[in-house]
Amino acid sequence: MIRENTRKIKVGNITIGGSNHVVIQSMCNIKTAKVSQVVKQILQMEKEGLELIRVSVLDFNDAKAIKKIKERIHIPLVADIHYDYRLAIMAIESGADKIRLNPGNLKDENQITQVIDACKKHQVPIRIGVNSGSIDPILVNENGGRVDVDIMLKSLDKYIKIFENHKFYDLVLALKSSDPILTLNAYKKASEKYSYPLHIGVTESSFKDIGLIRSCVGLAPLLLEGIGNTIRISLSDPPIEEVRACKRLLNELNLYDNYYTLISCPMCGRSNANIMKLSRKISQYLESKKIKITVAVMGCVVNGLGEGKHADIGFAFNNPTICTIFVKGQVIGTCHPDQVIENLDKYLNRII
Repeated sequence: MIRENTRKIKVGNITIGGSNHVVIQSMCNIKTAKVSQVVKQILQMEKEGLELIRVSVLDFNDAKAIKKIKERIHIPLVADIHYDYRLAIMAIESGADKIRLNPGNLKDENQITQVIDACKKHQVPIRIGVNSGSIDPILVNENGGRVDVDIMLKSLDKYIKIFENHKFYDLVLALKSSDPILTLNAYKKASEKYSYPLHIGVTESSFKDIGLIRSCVGLAPLLLEGIGNTIRISLSDPPIEEVRACKRLLNELNLYDNYYTLISCPMCGRSNANIMKLSRKISQYLESKKIKITVAVMGCVVNGLGEGKHADIGFAFNNPTICTIFVKGQVIGTCHPDQVIENLDKYLNRII
């Protein structure tokens, strides 16, 4: 499902676009000048599978901090620039692997040209990040005050031409909105029109309960059509939750390797155990394993073997103190609920 007709763009030690896998991205929520805190956050996300990190550059202290941050992390870093082109140039000189510019708030072509020259010199690509909330007011007024797919693409077109006129093609495109349907339609049109790789995401999607649904509405259809080369699920939660959400979405679409699938029943009057508590315990155990496995947890034997028969290993409760263990749909024994993790660990040790 990965598009193979996009350009390939080198970002630090990774390549995005072409037939490469969808790269997981997030953004630090700590001021970039606070180097130690930022590094700690990035390293935690690296362990979860983060492949590309973006940091805000609000002032020259932030820009200078990039060099120190880069020395202590292992993934490419994107500098997020708004309003001041000089911050972009300093971030590039400090070692940023990629720059993000917003057409809505950096419009002076002479300033953009200076950023392009710096990017050419240091071989740094640029993401053009169009946000529905920061479209050039002139373009919005020309469109009757409406922000729709056409006006987002018009803003993107206008910006792309500046770069192409200066023979700069190391571009990644993004057209984000907090409206998942607007986001979906904007990316579909962009994928038909441009050969540049796309960074997909629903911006400002809210906290997990809302944001996960909103993001899946906008992003899953795109990914199923092979649209999207990097992804961020923007949540009003710690950034590490964004990484986990990306992994889970990509895994469900068969676009991510070495991750687990957990099947657990919703519980009903037949339930013989606290499935919610046990499922979360198993999920926490599996997060660090980096293995492709399907585990089922069922509250009774009625649904257990039937619903979980495709699982690699599953547990179905006969009563609150005994659960049946089944592997590939075949019963292999029983155990006490407190021994579920122990039995799961034994199974993993046999197959790894």
